[in-house]
Amino acid sequence: MAPLLLLQFLFLIVLPCQISADQTAKAYIVRVDSSAKPSVFPTHYHWYTAQFTEPTTILHVYDTVFHGFSAVLTPSQAASVIQHPSVLAAFEDSRRVMHTTRSPQFLGLRNQHGLWSESDYGSDVIIGVFDTGIWPERRSFSDLNLGPVPKRWRGTCETGVKFSINNCNRKIIGARFFSKGHEAGASGFGGINETIEFKSPRDADGHGTHTASTAAGRHAFRASMGGYAPGIAKGVAPKARLAIYKVCWKNAGCFDSDILAAFDAAANDGVDIISISIGGSDGISSPYYLDPIAIGAYGAVSRGIFVSSSAGNEGPSGLSVTNLAPWLTTVGAGTIDRNFPAEVILGDGRKLSGVSLYAGEPLKGKMYPLIYPGKSGGLSASLCMENSLDPNSVRGKIVICDRGSSARTAKGLVVKKAGGVGMILANGVSNGEGLVGDAHLIPACAVGSSEGDEIKAYLASNSTASATINFQGTEIGVKPAPVVASFSGRGPNGLNPEILKPDLIAPGVNILAAWTEAVGPTGLDSDTRKTEFNILSGTSMACPHVSGAAALLKSAHPDWSPAAIRSAMMTTASLIDNSLNPMVDESSKKPATPYDYGAGHLNLDLAMDPGLVYDLTDNDYVSFLCAIEYGPKTIQVITRSQVSCPMRKPLPENLNYPSITAMFPTRLTGVSSKTFFRMVTNVGEADAVYHVRVEPPKGVKVSVKPGKLVFSETMKRLGYYVSITVDSRNLVLDDSGAVFGSISWVDGKHVVRSPIVVTQTDPL
Repeated sequence: MAPLLLLQFLFLIVLPCQISADQTAKAYIVRVDSSAKPSVFPTHYHWYTAQFTEPTTILHVYDTVFHGFSAVLTPSQAASVIQHPSVLAAFEDSRRVMHTTRSPQFLGLRNQHGLWSESDYGSDVIIGVFDTGIWPERRSFSDLNLGPVPKRWRGTCETGVKFSINNCNRKIIGARFFSKGHEAGASGFGGINETIEFKSPRDADGHGTHTASTAAGRHAFRASMGGYAPGIAKGVAPKARLAIYKVCWKNAGCFDSDILAAFDAAANDGVDIISISIGGSDGISSPYYLDPIAIGAYGAVSRGIFVSSSAGNEGPSGLSVTNLAPWLTTVGAGTIDRNFPAEVILGDGRKLSGVSLYAGEPLKGKMYPLIYPGKSGGLSASLCMENSLDPNSVRGKIVICDRGSSARTAKGLVVKKAGGVGMILANGVSNGEGLVGDAHLIPACAVGSSEGDEIKAYLASNSTASATINFQGTEIGVKPAPVVASFSGRGPNGLNPEILKPDLIAPGVNILAAWTEAVGPTGLDSDTRKTEFNILSGTSMACPHVSGAAALLKSAHPDWSPAAIRSAMMTTASLIDNSLNPMVDESSKKPATPYDYGAGHLNLDLAMDPGLVYDLTDNDYVSFLCAIEYGPKTIQVITRSQVSCPMRKPLPENLNYPSITAMFPTRLTGVSSKTFFRMVTNVGEADAVYHVRVEPPKGVKVSVKPGKLVFSETMKRLGYYVSITVDSRNLVLDDSGAVFGSISWVDGKHVVRSPIVVTQTDPL
């Protein structure tokens, strides 16, 4: 933490070191103290273009969730801008990536019952989706029988290539696109490639259409993808309205300056929920003051907008969770009770199970010779990378390809081009047994690492080894489910381990939702198939489930803050699967922990009536930023307004979060204790009485005072203290470096549960 102390004395600047040597113009985001604008300038734009840069260099002006502008500057111009006394920070624009049916039933939603009917399916709530745009003609976006657009909506329907004003309706009530950061050419992505993209809100990629319909798709009968997952497709909040903010572009990612502009627009337009399945690609998180998703989300949350974000797909390794700001709701991925089984049948009769969404001509039981290019070839051959396979050795065979480095479906295409008849896609140790289905262009089956090793061993010991692949369609009622997806980003929180992240998990594996007409289900250029729906996996798919859930909760409880909505989801989340056992981790098959699933799996039936909530205000978040030793100028980069930190430094772990993390020093000897304060707000019956129930982590003592909370009409908020005591002689941390327990407040009807994490760490 010590380096952050410097920020109390320095303006922030993140610029290339060799300013004089490299005069290449780049896009920068500049944070300005808006109150310093001289009155002679009629607008901030006039001020910026008179004193900071030329009008032609400006990309976006921000005035809602952030004050400042983005512009294309040479490093020397940027260095000059940062000298201005009104500039608080400047940082280089950077690129983010997308964190790439039956799930509503799996969350406990039923027609004419509970949250769906009580919230009128989210009818008047507006969800802003930040993604790759939308394919508006899909049945999922019909406005049939929807009421008028909510009067508070102030947004617009931007037109552009193949997107007219008629593409908006009472369902898609607004659509915008943000491309200036992308077109400024940061990281070599200059301009929009109009042979594969639409310069409009229309979706050329598919990801945005999929996430939008997951959150709020209408009921679409006879839905399937090539016969897989047949049934009725629907979003979590089928009557919620959609506002589309296209910030990501096919094959080019999403630029920070455009994302920030979308936050600014969405907050002005009047959205209630923002769904953002975007983040870092490497599991590494920037500090909040350099992270436009964190900055934009703070501005949105401070206006009462709930922001749902994806936890990233860099699991199962620890410290891989992204989108860590405590005002964001961070969503990991679990499986649902539906699978797409396929099996590899070896020449000796052994059957090994895997998954596939291949919908073409089957192999019909015919045996083909097996080959593993990785046995004699290099790494690229084992991974079936482009141009790595020798057609003479692959032709007419089923090829074993290792997972990693390239898209799973792209490997099948490489095999097909080289003359292979099929592919077995084998997980490595890092993916373990975690499988996702893909709509392969060639008969292909994904298998776990142990099955992959078994197939390779069979081939190594048998010169005439052969195999076939049998595709078994759709299986429902699969147990156990949910299981934490192996790819889902895991804790602990790499920026502030005092705050447990992810917050919770939601369905994110093999999710059926609407798809673009612009590309086939694999997204590969050579995939000419067209499909109304596609099946995808990723925390990108989990995030819009929580966005839709938040829309339902907001509709039923219009006065709840974003923190109250998150708290309701977290304290009612489920820890057991459909076989009534504790949830397991897909990659290890061991019991999962709060580092994997946060507070648990979204359980919407219970979230509707949580009993108590842990609420948070802007002041609480400012106290937290003071606690992690951000100085007032640094905090102003995030909050827009000037703040002063209290003389007595608060503790970050005392943020009123629905989870508790107690960190003790690694070189702990003897007995040590920490005390935490939490405040709960009663949102249930007025005269409720709650008693505490403690499940202490192994080898840890937990005491709660008072042990009883008595609410009344006049007493709606009550506080309590939690003391956590460890003895170094009894404390044995598990494989993840922590031990876990919980405290629950119980009144006979509600169980308001908070996870407890106890860990040891050396202060930075």
